[in-house]
Amino acid sequence: MKIKLTGIFVDDQQKALDFYTKVLGFKKSHDIPAGDYRWIQLASPEGGDAELSLEPNVNPAAKAFQKALFDQGIPITAFEVDDLESEFRKLSDLDVVFTTEPTNAGGVSLAVFVDTCGNLIQIYQPEAE
Repeated sequence: MKIKLTGIFVDDQQKALDFYTKVLGFKKSHDIPAGDYRWIQLASPEGGDAELSLEPNVNPAAKAFQKALFDQGIPITAFEVDDLESEFRKLSDLDVVFTTEPTNAGGVSLAVFVDTCGNLIQIYQPEAE
């Protein structure tokens, strides 16, 4: 068993696609019409097996969950980066809003930003061993 696909709910699929590809640099691997919505799958520009699905947030329970996490400052997911400070500067220069600037959290440094589509996303860099 392996993780191949994980999804996050977004309040606007096109806005999310633009943010995740144009700002974060993910590559679109699938964009298929699915009724009123789309099946959008993204791959990391750095490769790897796992991909991210941008799910339309039309379920009232999912909307409540997304809002509760956001209001509590809890990221919906986390992405590992090689150089947190560099990534923070690059994203800040692209006007990405951070709710937590780079912070050492014991064994890992992290920062949290708003994805413009209803979620907080954590980026982190493990400490070198």
